[in-house]
Amino acid sequence: MNTVILMGRLTRDPEIRYSQGDSQNAVARFSIAVDRRFRRDGGQEADFFDCSAFGRSAEFVEKYLKKGVKIVLQGRIENNNYTNREGQKVYGTRIVAENIEFAESKAASQSSAAQYQAPQGAPAFGRDDAPASQAKSAPEPVAEGFMNIPDGIDEELPFA
Repeated sequence: MNTVILMGRLTRDPEIRYSQGDSQNAVARFSIAVDRRFRRDGGQEADFFDCSAFGRSAEFVEKYLKKGVKIVLQGRIENNNYTNREGQKVYGTRIVAENIEFAESKAASQSSAAQYQAPQGAPAFGRDDAPASQAKSAPEPVAEGFMNIPDGIDEELPFA
């Protein structure tokens, strides 16, 4: 079985091409950066994968994806080996995407971008010196590890 599931962000805008002939088939090429769960001191924090998508998946990539968009990709790994002009064998792999979905909403994507661009000296939520309207109290632990949900937070829950 050859199946891979990756979640990461596009490292550049995808390249889209169409095959020649009677039935033009879309081909998308892009790469994603997948964060590592654990990293060694001074080591790489992400792995980078070259990906391809064909047909409807490629059309989806062309229409909706761009650099920085976080996606979940399900597909397969293929060898991408070839002999270069100097006669040397070059070994590589690529991910052929079969299913692609957004990993975050457009609003979440924009708010996370704004989070990293917060002005210097802006108060942090929950700090003692932050205004009372901004400070949010943490739920208090209850028996057996559960927490009470504060009143009025029902609107913020993604489920009900």
